[in-house]
Amino acid sequence: MSFAAWLAGRSPHAARLPERIDELRGPTSGVIVLPRHLAFPGMRECDITDDASRRSMYGVVLTQGRRNDVARFLNPDLLAADWPLIRDALDPRLKATCERRFRLGGRSAQSAEAPQA
Repeated sequence: MSFAAWLAGRSPHAARLPERIDELRGPTSGVIVLPRHLAFPGMRECDITDDASRRSMYGVVLTQGRRNDVARFLNPDLLAADWPLIRDALDPRLKATCERRFRLGGRSAQSAEAPQA
């Protein structure tokens, strides 16, 4: 079993994610300190304005976080902007759940953007 599969198997994705993207209330700037259950060695603090650091942290929170962690640390606008760069690093089931629930990329966003006839 891969590390990603082990992490993703901890709890169903749908149970760990907020229902809507507007429930996300993470900051747009500043430094956040992740709780110990989310921190990897050397990755406890994250400067939100550092794009690479933020994307890594978002991946960790989406993969390992509880519902409250996802709502607390992820900002909806930054997640939407970063999504094309984070999505392929996630477990396919987690990616599909995020795209459906938060209307990010993939078929959900394409359908929403399609012009009505």
